[in-house]
Amino acid sequence: MASFTREELESFRGREVPDLIGPDLRLLFVGINPGLWTAATQTHFAHPGNRFYPALLKAGIIVDPISPSDGMSDADRDAVRARGIGITNVVARATARADELTKEEYVAGGARLRRLVEERRPTVVAIAGITAYRSAFKQPKATTGRQGEDWGDSQVWVVPNPSGLNAHATVDSLAEAYAEAARAAGVL
Repeated sequence: MASFTREELESFRGREVPDLIGPDLRLLFVGINPGLWTAATQTHFAHPGNRFYPALLKAGIIVDPISPSDGMSDADRDAVRARGIGITNVVARATARADELTKEEYVAGGARLRRLVEERRPTVVAIAGITAYRSAFKQPKATTGRQGEDWGDSQVWVVPNPSGLNAHATVDSLAEAYAEAARAAGVL
């Protein structure tokens, strides 16, 4: 596993991570914003404590384990895209913590995400984090699960954030929530 000093990670502050999206996009997972480890490895949800990929594997959304903390291989990226899965973020700028983001960044990121969804037309958009969804789309009373409003042909879902900082979620509970969105997208 890769190892970074605090100074090395800090050097990635503000960087962006390219979207991972293929031609047959059915399920678009949306993180809040890249963490510094994610920016360093150029791999979404890469922090060793993040439970995103273990939850995808447990749910059957991906069929082979992915260990992203060193950075995804091209074969890993191809496998994700081949399943009709994409990954992006509400806000592109890497920070150490999501609470460093401004309300304006959330709103601007939400508008960018809506444009991306209009262009790529996934069956399901799964935003990983209720706070991000509430902030970016001015939905203060939103709860997890399928939302009442679709974006064009795309269903909008809010799923739990897989960060290790989200103490309420386990790999099992994340897998269950992600599988529900994946079934709606036709991935499972």
